[in-house]
Amino acid sequence: MNKILEVKNLSVYYGTLRALDDVSFYVAEGEIVAILGPNGAGKSTALKAICGLIPAKKGKFLFRGKKINGFTPDRLVKMGISLVPEGRRIFPTMTVLENLEMGAFTLSRGNHSELRDRLEKVFHLFPILKDRRKQKAGTLSTGEQQMLAIGRALMLKPELLLLDEPSLGLSPNYVDAVFEKLVEINKDGTSILLVEQNAFKALEICHRAYMFKMGKIVDEGEREKLLENEKIMM
Repeated sequence: MNKILEVKNLSVYYGTLRALDDVSFYVAEGEIVAILGPNGAGKSTALKAICGLIPAKKGKFLFRGKKINGFTPDRLVKMGISLVPEGRRIFPTMTVLENLEMGAFTLSRGNHSELRDRLEKVFHLFPILKDRRKQKAGTLSTGEQQMLAIGRALMLKPELLLLDEPSLGLSPNYVDAVFEKLVEINKDGTSILLVEQNAFKALEICHRAYMFKMGKIVDEGEREKLLENEKIMM
């Protein structure tokens, strides 16, 4: 088993408040791994620490065995790590196409053929984005905006895709559609680390999961095991 990401003994503080307390977890190559738990459990904090968006008090991050502590977000992107943030964070006054092109910022100028190839892959995955490509992103539905945020992250051609609460604010139909696409993305070779409050939906698609509570891991295991845990499924 090749581990694409390892997080070892991570602790994070917000001032004097301890948000994460000595947590360790990993994602193996080809896996979908979910981090579950209620608000305030430290789930999103873990993703932000991995991406260098907040400092870790203690801990080590390894990407393909290489220590990445202190790496800037743009450097992590160039290594193959892409984040879909909570709330989508699209550029609302730009078109769908412009948002996607922004996601390909690591491409050298003039590499038009690679840009076209990446756009076509995103449009194949999310046909609605092709139909809406000239539309301002802020006029899309929340579900379409989530698809755009994922598509923009895929324009970076990541090896590891991090998603923070992708079901937040979506209708049930769009939740189903987005999670179906995550399975397709994973089958196409991208490893996924998914932070999600909707435990049932996450456990439908993940291989393994970690349950966070008050900054600690209180349970972990394969999806079948955690589906039997009534406390998680409540």
